[in-house]
Amino acid sequence: MTAELKAPARSLGSWTIGVFGVAGLIAIIAGVYTSQEALTAIAVVVALAVGIGWPHFLRIPAKKTLAAVIGIPGAGSALAAGLVPAPGYLDWTPAFIALGMMAVFVVQLIRGTGQAQRLESTLGCCAGVLLSCLGAGWIAGARFNGVREMLLVAAFSAAVALLAGLIRWPDSIVAPLGIVLAGLAGPLAGLVFSDIAVLPAALFGVVVGAVLVSFRRLVTLRGGPLNLLAAVSMGLAPVSAVGSLAYFIDKLLIY
Repeated sequence: MTAELKAPARSLGSWTIGVFGVAGLIAIIAGVYTSQEALTAIAVVVALAVGIGWPHFLRIPAKKTLAAVIGIPGAGSALAAGLVPAPGYLDWTPAFIALGMMAVFVVQLIRGTGQAQRLESTLGCCAGVLLSCLGAGWIAGARFNGVREMLLVAAFSAAVALLAGLIRWPDSIVAPLGIVLAGLAGPLAGLVFSDIAVLPAALFGVVVGAVLVSFRRLVTLRGGPLNLLAAVSMGLAPVSAVGSLAYFIDKLLIY
């Protein structure tokens, strides 16, 4: 039995994931409407938070080392997105993803053969690297064509999906409900805050809702209590992924 399960008094309910996710969205949108430097700093903090907490969510050994190889590439991807000249905002992101994944394999090789949970560590941490680096999309979206309303629509849809995930109903009910509500929230936010067409906003809301409810399912399948670091990481990881979704949908369907 792990230390997390032995100390339930220090564990947190899964509802805290949604709270941390909404808080992350608020911080990112505040950065979008403040300055590029502030948004970059927030994206770096989000990437590091995802990296630090992801090994705790996976409940794998070598947490500190793997936290570094997950969080640092994400922070580097965010910094690059804020510094590189237009239009190559995410040109360095694939390189940081590759670097992080190679570092994960190196760590597993150093641990040696016969170590516990090597496969889970490798696959799970590679997914963590990807999620950490995708947060650079918030910066790319803010810099792309100077239209910030798309990011506001993205955040609104994501917040609705996160709040739907707080409902203590079975996943078979919450999953379609979250997708539908996010799909409705996208066009509503588009009509209120911008002149974005209804169809692209609805499509984006559905995609965001599907991503967010899939993370809720991961928490359900994991089972067991969450500590603070795991809850923070799991709340911010889908928020990070939404940033790149918003950027590419903005480029493909709207701009």
